[in-house]
Amino acid sequence: MREILISGAISLFLSLFGTPILIRVLNARGYGQIIRDDGPSSHHTKRGTPTMGGLIIIFGTLVGFLLSHAATKVSISVSAVLVLGLILSLGFVGFLDDWLKVSRKQSLGLTGMQKVLGQTLCAAVFGALAIRFADKDGLTPVSLYLSTVRDTSIKLGAVVVVLWIVLMVTATSNGVNLTDGLDGLATGASVMTFLALILIGVWEFGQGCAVTPGLNCYQVRDPLDIAVLAAALAGSCTGFLWWNASPAKIFMGDTGSLALGGALAGMAAMLRIQLLLVPLGGLFVIITFSVIIQRLYFKLSGGKRVFKMAPLQHHFELSGWGEVTIVLRFWIIAGLSVALGLGLFYAQWVAR
Repeated sequence: MREILISGAISLFLSLFGTPILIRVLNARGYGQIIRDDGPSSHHTKRGTPTMGGLIIIFGTLVGFLLSHAATKVSISVSAVLVLGLILSLGFVGFLDDWLKVSRKQSLGLTGMQKVLGQTLCAAVFGALAIRFADKDGLTPVSLYLSTVRDTSIKLGAVVVVLWIVLMVTATSNGVNLTDGLDGLATGASVMTFLALILIGVWEFGQGCAVTPGLNCYQVRDPLDIAVLAAALAGSCTGFLWWNASPAKIFMGDTGSLALGGALAGMAAMLRIQLLLVPLGGLFVIITFSVIIQRLYFKLSGGKRVFKMAPLQHHFELSGWGEVTIVLRFWIIAGLSVALGLGLFYAQWVAR
């Protein structure tokens, strides 16, 4: 378990002390956030705040994870390598979007279709590789069965699994991206979800069929190494949150939000808790559905709106709530969602 503590501590240190360096570099080059003209007027004061902070989150995660393995001399699992590949590839898609925005000095980077195509390609490659590389027990990083809080008896088949992974990754990465609209909101919610994944990974390892054989054991390939990676992500996000909290000195941009969303989806698939990601990431789900509801109602009603503005956090801004108040209350929702997810996970183990 030492590697979990080492991974989280190193990532936290690198992100906490590396972020101000990145801020200075981005400021020197003029890589500031471009604010939409149709957004809340209070956001115009944030124009020019450095963006692409996701670079330090990814860097801290990668270095912390690798150094923890070097320190403990534990080999890196295929599962973790695949999730890291997903993080890096989605981070690159987000970086392209951020780069186009700051270089063109406008709020539009990649088109919506280009971004979705990039996410789909990254997710499809990840899914196709994740159902390979069986270990000596025949376990692949991602199974061919649908999972809730563990694998069910519903076999999906290789093609359907890849399509399902694509849906999970694109939905989750876009969900985190939509949540990243207020200082610290997405970062804090991500930390809570990654902490939950650490607990689940450690529990699945301790109750794994290789360690504790029995009817109630978990058949998951590399749960402990996924927990180590989740610790690196939690530590890196926590260090970044110090600078991203209101008033934010830096934004993660699409570089960070797409990478974090992909990490959540990838690790949920690896830990066999695919559908449990819905309550664990409840805040991301709520905010995503607020956008879907707004758009559908707008089209069906001929231009009317359910919310003053979507995503949901902006509706409350326009209703007069302060930014810090919204963030704190939404963090409470995120914490309750994580608690619900962990409760369902544990309740299933007790009942079984």
